[in-house]
Amino acid sequence: MTSHPSPAATPSGAAAPRGAAPVPSRRLLLVHAHPDDESINNGVTMARYAAEGALVTLVTCTRGEEGEVIPPELAHLAPDRDDTLGPYRVGELADAMAALGVADHRFLGGPGRYRDSGMMGAPQNDRPGCFWQAPVDEAAAHLVAVIREVRPQVLVTYDPNGGYGHPDHIQAHRVAMRAAELAAEAVFRPDLGGAYAIEKIYWNCTPRSEVEAGLAAVRAAGHGFAGVAAVDDVPGVVPDDAVTASLAGEGAGAYADAKAAAMRAHVTQIAVDGAFFALSNALGQPLFGTEHYRLVHGASGAADGEREDDLFAGIGESTDLVGMEESARIEEAAE
Repeated sequence: MTSHPSPAATPSGAAAPRGAAPVPSRRLLLVHAHPDDESINNGVTMARYAAEGALVTLVTCTRGEEGEVIPPELAHLAPDRDDTLGPYRVGELADAMAALGVADHRFLGGPGRYRDSGMMGAPQNDRPGCFWQAPVDEAAAHLVAVIREVRPQVLVTYDPNGGYGHPDHIQAHRVAMRAAELAAEAVFRPDLGGAYAIEKIYWNCTPRSEVEAGLAAVRAAGHGFAGVAAVDDVPGVVPDDAVTASLAGEGAGAYADAKAAAMRAHVTQIAVDGAFFALSNALGQPLFGTEHYRLVHGASGAADGEREDDLFAGIGESTDLVGMEESARIEEAAE
């Protein structure tokens, strides 16, 4: 397998330079802990909005250096051997973003600024430089710079438990929510751009009924996995009535295919088998073609009692060009 070089980063942590194309009227920011989290949780959503011409920006908080490696031929990348998994996963993420049609993907503070903290209770939690040990406001300032530059109307991240209790997921939630607050405060770091308030914030989730049905489908399929995951193994499971938005939409089949391709790109972390996948625990899970969210900030664009089918529902078409031009001037002056 070809090794993946780490892409060059701009001062704001971008994996590739952005062109001078007109600013899209819809702008979505997603904040995730490790490479692969975005594809599993939001692959359909990202592919859909990228295809529709929205600006989709992904910020990943670590390179996932502590992940377990699935393919035996890549086992040497592991942290207890060559400790080169992080740079390799940067390349996997770039391939996944290409599959989803997303050009703007960045690492918080730049690649390698924060190291993967390992699972909760692991010794790596206490390592200096790991994301779990980062002061929240310090890490949030890096994200404030992105928010004030990109000026997204919609932010997607995890719930307070990070979906399943991983330290980096919990910290990503804290940093994302704090950055949304700080970005709107004019007195906070004016050098990072003009104040900007995000209109809608969503947390990833999955309705329990869909998880139960999906796991039943894995069991019935004669899968090739070591076993089948339990409901508690799936992050972010909530009662069905807690879900406020569900995204599949027109062209969902193509978007689901893009999601599967993006997940396959994370070869060290995910084994995809048709409509199912497994992580390093080798337990089969459904590859969901519809993705679900809880709106925790802002007004729903759906009728009472209905779920949104568009995260931008109820948001106007303003491009906020004045604020974006101000941020551009500040960034240019700082270079």
